[in-house]
Amino acid sequence: MINKGKKEKRSVGQKAAVLIATGFGAGYLPKAPGTWGSLWGILAAALINSVPWIGSIFLMMFLAVIGVWSSNMAIGHFGQEDPGQVVIDEVAGMALTLWWIPMNVISITIGFFLFRALDIFKPFPVRQIESYFNGGTGIVMDDLAAGLLANVILHSLGYLNVW
Repeated sequence: MINKGKKEKRSVGQKAAVLIATGFGAGYLPKAPGTWGSLWGILAAALINSVPWIGSIFLMMFLAVIGVWSSNMAIGHFGQEDPGQVVIDEVAGMALTLWWIPMNVISITIGFFLFRALDIFKPFPVRQIESYFNGGTGIVMDDLAAGLLANVILHSLGYLNVW
């Protein structure tokens, strides 16, 4: 349910969800909040890539689920279907971009710009995925699709010994 500016008392869970959805405040930054969220995604990727593969699968799934949940809560908080302040989708998409990629300056830089370009321009099938889902799922899924596409490209570049 969208809150059209009504002042309501927020529960601790709602406040936590908005804090998570906004990337701990990065979504409130005045210029390019999605870019700031993507930077948080690099840190998330470093954490996720530092655990054994089964743990990294669990952490990626957890990040996606917490992203959908917090985005749904943020929709009600901000009173918009896709609030600009929500950047958890960029965090998850960037983390997926760098998932199981060697973390070095070259791969992170290429991955960052590749993910941002795919997230902004939304080539096929990213735009189609965005339009298929709604709510928090729609907010997160297109970024995960962009992240998956970027990850495949990065893995291909790795096989070509780009880094």
